[in-house]
Amino acid sequence: MPRRAVKSLLSRASSRRSRLAAVTVTAALAGTALFGAGQATAERSVPGSDREIPNLDQVKERIEAYYGDIETADGEHYASPRSNYAKQVRSIASDAQDDLARDLKRHGKGGHKNKKKPAIVLDVDDTTLLTYNFELRIGYDFDQKAQDEYLRTTDMDPVFGMTRLVNWVHKKGVTVFFVTGRKEYQRDWSVRNLKKAGYRVPVDKAHFYLKDEKNPPPYLECGNDCNTVEFKSGTRKHIEEQGYRILANFGDQYSDLKGGYAGRKVKLPNPMYYLP
Repeated sequence: MPRRAVKSLLSRASSRRSRLAAVTVTAALAGTALFGAGQATAERSVPGSDREIPNLDQVKERIEAYYGDIETADGEHYASPRSNYAKQVRSIASDAQDDLARDLKRHGKGGHKNKKKPAIVLDVDDTTLLTYNFELRIGYDFDQKAQDEYLRTTDMDPVFGMTRLVNWVHKKGVTVFFVTGRKEYQRDWSVRNLKKAGYRVPVDKAHFYLKDEKNPPPYLECGNDCNTVEFKSGTRKHIEEQGYRILANFGDQYSDLKGGYAGRKVKLPNPMYYLP
């Protein structure tokens, strides 16, 4: 969906990913540029003065407002189902369902094309499961050990509107695949969470692809050196080679969507971090 973005230049490096905390404030929240003229742009990524850099604490406050932050008695944070974020992602999911309904009608009338089985591909973090509570717990500063402990002990909420969409498309005979940058050793925790979040679809190894750096699959030419785009597009290519036609690919990062092998690209909002 088109939207204006406000980008923060805070960059934190980690072994897993380079992250930018508070990189985007969506149009649903901002409507207009938040920090006025002189904002650093893609053409001028290095700011000429402090006036071109969004104030980090203010950006965090706006992110919390966008998610309709709910703080529990034990200090955990959750997104409100009445928040602007919730409204936006529900709208995206609803529009995607309408598009998929039309795609399925065309697929059924597609002659030789309908020999391929219809499928969709979804990312996990902030596409099907919401990391908001985890991100606030770690202060947007990714740490692998912290993520492992969180995934082992805590279940994330589903992204608003996505369980309804995924379960609907599954009932229509569409095969659902999850392709995530989470690690292979995190599989059991992730499967448990997806099930508890209400996704009533197969989440076995044939339908759930995680990044296996120790034993990368042979269909990935880049092996254990794959970046996000190579891993995800290479996996989608592999899925299509198994006789599927990917009608839509869902992700909260543009790197989830690049590289082809999908009829539609559906971008979900995520102002909390950036994955190249």
